[in-house]
Amino acid sequence: MSDYRPTPDDKFSFGLWTVGWQGANTFGAAVRPPLDPSETVRRLGELGAYGVTCHDDDLIPPGSDAAARDAILKRFRSALDETGLVVPMLTTNLFSHPIFRDGGFTSNRREVRRYALRKVIRNIDLAAELGARTYVCWGGQDGAESEAGKDDRAALDRLREAFDFLCGYVREQGYDLRFALEPKPNEPRGDVLLPTVGHALSFITELAHPEMVGVNPEVGHEQMAGLNASHSVAQALWHGKLFHIDLNGQRGVKYDQDLRFGAGDVKEAFFLVDLLESAGYDGPRHFDFKPPRTEDIDGVWASAAACMRNYLILKEKAAAFRADPEVADALAAAGVAELSRSTLGPGEGVADLLAEELDVEEAGGRGYHFEHLDQLALDHLFGVR
Repeated sequence: MSDYRPTPDDKFSFGLWTVGWQGANTFGAAVRPPLDPSETVRRLGELGAYGVTCHDDDLIPPGSDAAARDAILKRFRSALDETGLVVPMLTTNLFSHPIFRDGGFTSNRREVRRYALRKVIRNIDLAAELGARTYVCWGGQDGAESEAGKDDRAALDRLREAFDFLCGYVREQGYDLRFALEPKPNEPRGDVLLPTVGHALSFITELAHPEMVGVNPEVGHEQMAGLNASHSVAQALWHGKLFHIDLNGQRGVKYDQDLRFGAGDVKEAFFLVDLLESAGYDGPRHFDFKPPRTEDIDGVWASAAACMRNYLILKEKAAAFRADPEVADALAAAGVAELSRSTLGPGEGVADLLAEELDVEEAGGRGYHFEHLDQLALDHLFGVR
């Protein structure tokens, strides 16, 4: 049994906004002091993390002059050099300031949309400076509460215009950077544009440079819509569009809980880890969670450490599940491998298919033995195998 101590090779990353969340919510004020980004990098390095990510405003407070910006970046880079942490991803805050009350790229007000593009472009330059390879875009305020107040087709036009423009900028600058759309069904808006991975994948096909844009599924966001996060991630992988992933916990269709990874639907977390590891996903395992308001600073770091520990535990259990001879027999009995076999053989056509007969009564009476297979997975998850 492993001691479940993470190393940079595990590629675990955290956003400054995650461990740095002060616990303020709709009904309660902040319960923790702000964290200095450079100290956050050092603490994450001590825990065994690989990377740190941020919004522009997480790192450089809005309104900072050039001298203050340079000083912050100098301290931040020094902490990165000291710890060996990297910055695999950056993103832009287009949701907190009142100017974004109706969204960034899809605000009804043209001047707001133009400001949003300027804000992103400036942060893309910083992303390139820091060596980030992925730029995540979450349009949390790009939505509506009233159908009368938003022309959705025009909003999608503006969203496409924004990404075509930003992709063009990245190409002009020669940056090695790609975009990842982060879907969410609702919150903070009543309904958010591109609410699921499927919506985002469909939208990408309409872009001028679809090869530059993928998705950043978040476990809780898919589960908020009542969807299976593993299925959503599998489809992103199938399309070659899993550019980044946000791991956290969620318990049912409700507000975005942002629990530590493994603290929500444990069975789905198990199969998600199994999928990521078996599919050969080589990107960051990024934790987008919020330490609960019950915790002090020590609890923040305990929660962050637990995210990584839980992933490693599930990784070990998934590997044991796949290596179990009884599981191999159960997979064969369930016909799982047969799904990878083409339905039509080489050169077969309609005539070959119509010439074939099947005893539908006999075939219809055969079970698939999924319950036994599923219970074997739970036995491994529960630690009794």
